[in-house]
Amino acid sequence: MIVIGLTGSIGMGKTTVARMFAEEGAAVFDSDQAVHALYAHGGAAVAPVEATFPGVARCGEIDRAELSRRVLGDEVALRCLEKIVHPLVREAQQQFFSEHRDDDFVVLDIPLLFETGRAAEVDKIVVVSAPSAMQRARVLARPGMTPEKFEAMLARQTPDAEKRAGADFVIDTGVTLEQTRAQVRSMLDLLREQV
Repeated sequence: MIVIGLTGSIGMGKTTVARMFAEEGAAVFDSDQAVHALYAHGGAAVAPVEATFPGVARCGEIDRAELSRRVLGDEVALRCLEKIVHPLVREAQQQFFSEHRDDDFVVLDIPLLFETGRAAEVDKIVVVSAPSAMQRARVLARPGMTPEKFEAMLARQTPDAEKRAGADFVIDTGVTLEQTRAQVRSMLDLLREQV
């Protein structure tokens, strides 16, 4: 099995590319989706996150906006949150591997692949990238996003140029969707030859 690590900075189009991989038949583990499930009603992260950050749980689930407000810009709080959530995400990932152990390749959609030191855990690294002006426009179009919040998020991420330099493949999303899809297909064709 070839393990593909899919990553990219905020607003680069990683979610769109992950969906394209799935549409092309690849099993995709979405780390963000795993976190959403952990924060949802009955999720394994609700009790420990609420215990660490009292008041962030509402009706049995984590209020993500309130949690974000509490940890953004506070490195100590962020590290505490990561110590709770990252092991739970890894458990979900191991379950995913068990379910797909016979697949030729799987995709791990990990937004902070480089930042969390997990690049060595995958066989191939795919970085999703777009021009910085396009990235900024995409992110600022999101509900509740501000330039300050965007800059704070960007400051926590490895610069795009560094990510591209560490990639086995770069998928450019600064083009049409069909051109992006063609890049995904081409990459998968290359990997199928290696299996």
